[in-house]
Amino acid sequence: MPIITRLDRVLADRKMQLQELADAVGISIANLSNLKTGKVRAIRFSTLEKICEVLECQPGDLLEYETEENPVG
Repeated sequence: MPIITRLDRVLADRKMQLQELADAVGISIANLSNLKTGKVRAIRFSTLEKICEVLECQPGDLLEYETEENPVG
C-alpha cells in the first residue's frame, strides 16, 4: 500500500509510549498498534484529529504517500 504511517517516528520524537497515546486519545492499544504497523486500511478523521491534537502534529507528520515503482520490461 502506498500510504505509509509514521506514527512510530512521531511517538519517538515526543518520547511517548503507545499506551500513553491510546489512553489520551481514548482508543484501544490494539487499534493504535495496527495503525502504527500499517495494518489498517482506513482511519476516521475524528481519530486522526485526536491523535494530532495529543501529539501536537499535522496529519502529514503521521501519513506519507510513497509511489510504487513498476519496472518496465
